[in-house]
Amino acid sequence: MSRALPKYNQRRVAIIGGAAAVALTGAIVAGTALAGETSKSGSNTTTARTLASPGSISCPDVASKLPAIPASAQAEVARNLTLLQTQINEANKRLVDTVGQGGPNFVNNAILGPLKDKRVATVNRIATAIGRTAAKPQGLDALAPCTLNGAGAAGANNGNANANAGDNANAGKGNGNANGNAGKGNANAGGNANAGGNAAVGTISCPDVASKLPAIPATAQAEVTRNLTLLQTQINEANKRLVDTVGQGGPNFVNNAILGPLADKRKSTIDRIAISIGRTAAKPQGLDSLAACTLTK
Repeated sequence: MSRALPKYNQRRVAIIGGAAAVALTGAIVAGTALAGETSKSGSNTTTARTLASPGSISCPDVASKLPAIPASAQAEVARNLTLLQTQINEANKRLVDTVGQGGPNFVNNAILGPLKDKRVATVNRIATAIGRTAAKPQGLDALAPCTLNGAGAAGANNGNANANAGDNANAGKGNGNANGNAGKGNANAGGNANAGGNAAVGTISCPDVASKLPAIPATAQAEVTRNLTLLQTQINEANKRLVDTVGQGGPNFVNNAILGPLADKRKSTIDRIAISIGRTAAKPQGLDSLAACTLTK
């Protein structure tokens, strides 16, 4: 014959049963959470891969389409050719920084469109500079529009702007690359030497090479432009090293570790410029004297 439990024991059984139910529910929730974490991790990995390949922006080469450039226009043309590359770098960086934003036309409206407008203005300045003392080149506006290469092709043309896009896409580390793009962490490597907080270390000044060149044959223009851009990159890197090594070494540290190697690099680069011109025109002489740089306080 069964006996009814006293009310006190009934309450104890109810409490114990409730606790067991809660523990079981907790185990189920924990298991679900763990399963969710695994799924979430897999999802994040997929997202990282997707964001790491936003594609890259490809633009027609302008330097190779230019005629012979008069010596009087060389410096201005070189500056604007460098600016064209900077514009591509900035657009590629914006492409990475805005992954997932906007609608289907976001890239066209917010990146490719403004880039085209900038390139039209820059290309026109190049044509005007040449046209002051020679026949003004026509049809360069056709080189202004750029295109977006599909995902997975990011490594083809964006080595200067967003190398290792997967690392920089959402990591917040900043690009701060050698080309002086505006990074989030290093903010213009080449410009640090002139920042107010670093003014005391001085800055490296080098003779201008572009303004000392003769008329450049059209066949040599692209190679000369690449090397003129490299000369500026070398100065940027030397100025950054000047900032990063403040207080290191003895009194000759800057001369031995920065200015000396910089002069060697510049000499090789200047020689390549002279050789490229000399293939189809008179090879310029005495450019080696422009290799040495100085520290300006």
